[in-house]
Amino acid sequence: MFTGIIEEIGTMRRITKQGQAMILTIGAKKILEDVHLGDSISVNGVCLTVVEFNDSSITVDVMPETFRRTSLERLRVGDRVNLERAMAAGGRFGGHIVQGHVDSIGMITSRKPEENAVVFQVEPQDRSILKYLIPHGSITIDGISLTLVQVTEQRFTVSIIPHTLAQTVLQQKQPGDEVNLEADVLGKYIEKLLHYRTAGEPASSKSGSLTESFLSEHGFM
Repeated sequence: MFTGIIEEIGTMRRITKQGQAMILTIGAKKILEDVHLGDSISVNGVCLTVVEFNDSSITVDVMPETFRRTSLERLRVGDRVNLERAMAAGGRFGGHIVQGHVDSIGMITSRKPEENAVVFQVEPQDRSILKYLIPHGSITIDGISLTLVQVTEQRFTVSIIPHTLAQTVLQQKQPGDEVNLEADVLGKYIEKLLHYRTAGEPASSKSGSLTESFLSEHGFM
């Protein structure tokens, strides 16, 4: 699990493609301080496993499912990527719960300055992710925990402070660029519970399932 607080920007050193599988070698510094084989590292918001490392880089595998569902296949040698180690049990929780499981690729449709901030508008390829987004809720963009400003039926906006812009790859992103998107996992679980019913139970039955009325009656809404 991650928090969406980027620790450093790494640089792609080597990319080996084998069909829809990839092996990535990424130059880094901070995340190497306590790295071990098998550790989980968020690379542009994608949870990947360290399979090799040395004093200046890590190597991770990308399986076909990840290749198809993320923007990692567009990476080129020299590209910069956001890096975050898995959250330590005793660490500060500065962002929100991030799994590193990408829900959709998004395209930046506009980038506009607003006084000390920069407002990005993003349109997801899979619009089903929009049902999990609410104004002032959380969204992960390329591994960065961000607060939603506006949400429409087609796209959403986030406002980026100077520090976040300077410390992440968003500083380089422009309209037309693609980013990895992950919705807040809490919304997904709530949706699943609201629509859950036991095997063989008719859809009209309320037994054994959570409903909006049940949540309201018990003070959850």
